[in-house]
Amino acid sequence: MSVKVRIPTQLRSLAGGAGEVEVEGETVGDALKALDASHPGFAERLFDEAGNLRRFVNVFLGEEDIRFLDGVNTSVPAGTVVSVVPAVAGG
Repeated sequence: MSVKVRIPTQLRSLAGGAGEVEVEGETVGDALKALDASHPGFAERLFDEAGNLRRFVNVFLGEEDIRFLDGVNTSVPAGTVVSVVPAVAGG
């Protein structure tokens, strides 16, 4: 299934400057792996050594944070956008 992945400004250089990339995937994890396969460099920024999403990376399926769904195993319904959003710290 074709999935649109929104890329944050900080990572767009990995996608040739694109703000959105279309990849194939049944789950959020599949889509993110496909993103890295077509645009190498994403996996090391999104996943830690154990293969888990890094703490400072938020991923949304539509408006829902995947941490409150099934994480990277969350199914992606047709037409839903996956958004990668880096955490913002401030003080």
